[in-house]
Amino acid sequence: MISLQFITHQTDKYSYLESARMALEGGCKWIQLRMKEAPLDEVEAVALQLKPMCRDHEAILVLDDHVELAKKLEVDGVHLGKTDMPVAEARQLLGEAFIIGGTANTFEDVEMHYRAGADYVGIGPFRFTTTKKNLSPVLGLEGYASILSDMEKAGIKLPVVAIGGITYEDIPAILETGVNGIALSGTILNAENPVAETRRILNNN
Repeated sequence: MISLQFITHQTDKYSYLESARMALEGGCKWIQLRMKEAPLDEVEAVALQLKPMCRDHEAILVLDDHVELAKKLEVDGVHLGKTDMPVAEARQLLGEAFIIGGTANTFEDVEMHYRAGADYVGIGPFRFTTTKKNLSPVLGLEGYASILSDMEKAGIKLPVVAIGGITYEDIPAILETGVNGIALSGTILNAENPVAETRRILNNN
């Protein structure tokens, strides 16, 4: 079974909470609650509903960006984008008990997060994606292979999650580059049956 991180997204059909619930029902064990444009109280309200759902499914819950809220609600951790709080600062605030992930586009980004004490890196984007604004340069398979090779040479052992415009068909080739997991959003939510699609993806290797 592949390691799958589901990133919540609001669509015309589904709310943030509904999107996470379907991924959990499909067997996903890692949810990133990402509500970029939403006010903090709205993020908190959804997180409070999502936390027990993740517990029931024995799934990890990390919040995108909101470090103080993650601490207050005692979720499992945070994922920090390039314009969010630096990983080192988040580690000081949260201590060792929380999972901290960072977004990376280059080997230099990975090295920075590693030194700052990140638990994993989300490297991307694999290809163009409409769910993210201000997109970094697209990496493709060659980009992942290159970064992972540089990590090996530098002795950096850090779990890598591939992210950004990934489809079901892409997964086998991406996993062959040596990444540890895949992060998805639109691929699951645009499917006719997101629960069944999550199951299909998890059994895809």
